[in-house]
Amino acid sequence: MRSRTLIVLAVMALTASACATAVPEAPGGPGAASSGAPVPVEGYDWFFHVDDGAARLAYGLAESDDLRLGLDCARASGRLSLSGVAQDGAKPEFHIESGGETGRFPAEAEPSQIHDGVFLSAEAPADAPVFRRFRQLGWLALWQDGTRQAYAPHPASAPDIERFFAFCG
Repeated sequence: MRSRTLIVLAVMALTASACATAVPEAPGGPGAASSGAPVPVEGYDWFFHVDDGAARLAYGLAESDDLRLGLDCARASGRLSLSGVAQDGAKPEFHIESGGETGRFPAEAEPSQIHDGVFLSAEAPADAPVFRRFRQLGWLALWQDGTRQAYAPHPASAPDIERFFAFCG
């Protein structure tokens, strides 16, 4: 009886350790890892601009054509226009993540006039769960071809994220 109890306990211990080492699948699929909150990247940031009844929040390199993700809206519209570039043959969509929330927005692709690859554009509701989470956390990540590109603001630009979404309504 004692050996049977030891065997049952050993099997339970092995089962528990196997469960403890399981890694949940990241939004990019098997093998892709989500590392949580990213840190700002030198030179890259979120840039906010308002022009009459429209606003733009864009992540990229200052004073360059290096746009990673652009979000545009009309005042109080509740709708976003997404824009960015991708490699030729990439799935035409924006797959966005922020703090565990994800959103996939089908995009139109056309040849890019500035970069190699294609220019993507899509529409999305400003109150989609992934954008609500972005407002709370201040960062988001873009998944393209199984690669996660995280976009975090520098401290001075972080309040612009909320300003943008407040403008969009």
